[in-house]
Amino acid sequence: MNQPDTFKFAETHEWADIESDGLVWVGISNHAQEALGDVMFFQAPKLGQQVKQGEAIAVIESVKAASDIHAPISGEIIELNADVDAAPESVNEKPYSTWLFKIKPLSNEALHSELSQLLSQEAYNSGPGA
Repeated sequence: MNQPDTFKFAETHEWADIESDGLVWVGISNHAQEALGDVMFFQAPKLGQQVKQGEAIAVIESVKAASDIHAPISGEIIELNADVDAAPESVNEKPYSTWLFKIKPLSNEALHSELSQLLSQEAYNSGPGA
């Protein structure tokens, strides 16, 4: 996993980390976990589910609220983080090293096109994540 300064961010507070194998690891930002408070439950998307960029595909719940998790890119859900299912509070402890699920992009072209619509860490921190 890369460092947050290489991540791309959605305005809905999800991060996307593009790995060398072309898979995209997805989690929520520090801003999102702070706004939620103590995370108690994560309802993951389904394995094999086809998702579209911006679509609400999962739910994360805390003692304060429930919030949708949106797909930062389009593709197929190919892996879920079982550790988050067992200990959802890990999202609060390490939001940038706790991934929720992995997406296999539709294609390299689609991935690069959709990534251009996401924010750098600097742009996210001065905008939605400020």
